[in-house]
Amino acid sequence: MTVDSAMGGEAFAYLTTTGRVSCKSHEIEIWFALNDNTAYLMNGDSRDAAGNADWLRNLRKQPAVRFRIAGQTFDAVARVVTDAEEDALARRLLLAKYATAQDRLEVWGRVAVPVAIDLAICRGLFRPITPTGGELTDSPQIR
Repeated sequence: MTVDSAMGGEAFAYLTTTGRVSCKSHEIEIWFALNDNTAYLMNGDSRDAAGNADWLRNLRKQPAVRFRIAGQTFDAVARVVTDAEEDALARRLLLAKYATAQDRLEVWGRVAVPVAIDLAICRGLFRPITPTGGELTDSPQIR
C-alpha cells in the first residue's frame, strides 16, 4: 500500500504514541509533511523545548505508532532523523507547507527536532506495551 500524495494537502495529522510511563495511548494533532511513504514532523516551540514534548519522548521509548491522515490510519515506525540530508529535507518540506509571510517560522525551522514516521505497508505493527515490556492484550488492532 502506498500513501496517496493528495493526503499531504491536509492541514493536520494525528499521531498516537504509547505513554512511556502509563503505557496508555496518547493522540495529538500535529503539523506534518509527506514525502512518499514517510511523514515528517518536528518538535520544538515556545512551550516545549526542542526534543522535550511528551509525544517525542514516548516514541523514543516505543517507536511503534499510529498515524492518521484524512481519516486513513497507518501503523508506523517513528524515528528521530539523524541523517543530514534527510534532516534538511524534513525542514524544507515542513517550512514550505506551514511558513507564511507573516510567520516565517525561522526559529522552529532551525532548532526543532525532525522526526520521520515511516508508514507501514503491513498492518498490526502498533501494540502498546506494559511497564514490564509485555504487550497489552486488549489493544485494538487496525484492520
